[in-house]
Order: sequence, then C-alpha cells, then structure tokens
Amino acid sequence: MTGSTVRTSSSSSSSTSIPAARGGTAPDPAAVLNTLPTAVMVLDDAGIIREVNTACEHLFELGSGHLCGMALTDLLPPDSPVVGLVQQVSAEAYGVAEHGLTLDSPRTGLRTVTVQATPMAERRGWVVLALVEQTLAIRIGQQMGHRNAARSVTAMSALLCHEIKNPLSGIRGAAQLLEQSTGEEDRVLTRLIMDETDRIVKLVERMEVFSDTRPPVREPVNIHQVMEHVRRIAETGFGRHVRFIEHYDPSLPPVPGDRDQLIQVFLNLVKNAVEAAPEQGGEVVLSTAYQHGVRVAVPGSRTRMNLPLVVSVQDNGEGIPDDLRPHLFDPFVTTKPKGSGLGLALVAKIVNDHGGIIEFDSQPRRTVFKVMLPIVRTGGRERKSR
Repeated sequence: MTGSTVRTSSSSSSSTSIPAARGGTAPDPAAVLNTLPTAVMVLDDAGIIREVNTACEHLFELGSGHLCGMALTDLLPPDSPVVGLVQQVSAEAYGVAEHGLTLDSPRTGLRTVTVQATPMAERRGWVVLALVEQTLAIRIGQQMGHRNAARSVTAMSALLCHEIKNPLSGIRGAAQLLEQSTGEEDRVLTRLIMDETDRIVKLVERMEVFSDTRPPVREPVNIHQVMEHVRRIAETGFGRHVRFIEHYDPSLPPVPGDRDQLIQVFLNLVKNAVEAAPEQGGEVVLSTAYQHGVRVAVPGSRTRMNLPLVVSVQDNGEGIPDDLRPHLFDPFVTTKPKGSGLGLALVAKIVNDHGGIIEFDSQPRRTVFKVMLPIVRTGGRERKSR
C-alpha cells in the first residue's frame, strides 16, 4: 500500500558541517541524531545496516549492537515495499519519499509509515532511511478512547452500586418468603430466583471497584520488583505450562504509584497472555524500557505528562480478533467463554489513575500490551537512573 511519491536530487544529500556555537564546540552529530523521534538507519551498498539512532532501536526492539551488521532483509521480508524502495534509491542515486507505506514484520507489527530514502553523495550505493510512523496519531486516539472507556465504567459502576444492589436484596428476600409457603415443585423456581439474584449481586460487587474515584497513594515503586512478583505468581500457578522470558532495563527509575494496584494490572495482563499462548511452546515475554519523547496532555489543563517508562507483556498466541480490537477495553467485552469482560476495563482504569496510557498491537504469534507510565522526579527532573 503506497501513497504519494516524491523524488529528490542526490545533491540534496551532500553533507553539511554544523558550525560551532559561539563560545563553544559543535554538537556531536550522533547525539543530534539520537534526539530525533524519527527512526533513522544508514545502509551500505549491500543493504547492510551500518548506523541507527535511538528511535530506530525502539521501532525494531533491538539495540544498535544487534542491528548494526544485519541485512535489512533480516528485519523486513524481501518483498517489503521498504526494501524495494531502498534498492531503487541505491541503484538510481535519487532520493524518494513515499507516504502511506505498510511496514509489516514480526518485530514492528503492522504499521503505516512515511519513508524517506536518500542516497549518500560521498558513498555510492549507500542510503539513509528514515521511517515516520503515521499510525502514532491513531494509537494516541485509541489510548484516549481507553481512558474514556475507563471513565464510562466508573460512571456505570456507581449507578449499578446505588440503583441495583438494594432492590436485589428485596427480590431475594421476597423469594425466600415465597419458598416457605410453596410446594416442592414451585421451590425450584424460587431457588432459581435467589441463585440468579446472588449471581447479579456478585457482578455488582465486582463493579464496585470502578466507583472508587480516589487517586492512588503514590509512592516510589520499583517496577521490576512488581514484575518479578507477578512472574512468580504465574509460574507457580496458572502459567506453569508457559516459558517466561524477561528483558529488563535495570537502570530504570521508580514509578510513582500504588504497588498493589500495579501488581493487579500486570497480573491481569500476564494471565491474559498465558491464556492466549498455545499449550505447547507457549511463551510470554516481559520487558521494560526507557523511551524518549512520549508526552500526553492532561485533560482540562495545559499540563503535559512525560511517560518514558514502558512495560510490555507479549505472547505468541493467535492474536486478538479484528472485530474486538476497537472495543477491547470496554466493559463486558471478552473472548473467554466464562469471562466477565471486566479485567481489561479495570486495567485501563488503574493505568489511567496512575497518569499512564495503555496500548496494544496484535497479530498471529505476536500480541503485545504496552503500559507507559511516568517516573519519579527529583529536584524537578526525572530520575533516569538509580
């Protein structure tokens, strides 16, 4: 899938020096490149990756040590339009920009990107490739939708707790009185009324947690201790048949939040991942990372919150059905035969209460839920290391 295409002359790719700041030295070009939110990589005339920036590492979920030296076709299918574009630019020495290209690989998932491929004038056949994700705005919109879903659940739960629970107790009491004065045949019906009333009461009690609008007590929480606790619970219980893989960044700072609520969030996500994974060869990957440049506006104010800490829960199951994806965080939406559909709605609420956002990407053999959270600040600045 491609959109409009723009060709540029190779003369535009000639290198230009950055003049030194008055009274200082010129900034390191690599440092400048790493500040860009655009994923950038340099490929030689054989299609081998020679340099990448930080955004490129985040896109492909690999560090520069792994990416540099790999062929582009090791990351993307040989028939990918991105690969074809790079080969065209390398051969013709003309820059090309294409909008609306589909980037589809096991590491990136399905994404829509704008691709800018530019030849390096000083090295024949070498190409600078820049990838700008167009689906980011769509994903941010989905995340805001998840927040709205959490708010709608809160309002609905308050209604259920105040307007339904009390009448249910009256219905059950009336059924008990009828049972005392009816024959054995009619008692089956009164027992059915009481059983169904008890079932609805249990559902309402589960919904009561959503009506709690108090902000969580925020204390510095080591996210790796939370994930370790969740993994141990899973390995000794519902996740015995699954192989757990951990990729953690040990330098991450603490998260301001409620430890028990964060455990509830990731326990729910891990349980869903375990249930989605196949019985044979099931894998759940738990990872943490620090990413730059993710800021979300706080509704009703001009404040913007940085969300640099990312926790991912990935499984190798069949993926989420397409018809459920737009409504996955809505209440009573579930793929489980005996599920209530409240688990992910509760996750969305807790993440929202912590000032974070949650997103997911799903395809066969690779479904990832990502929770982005703020980090503890010290002296008005974010702590980037312990």
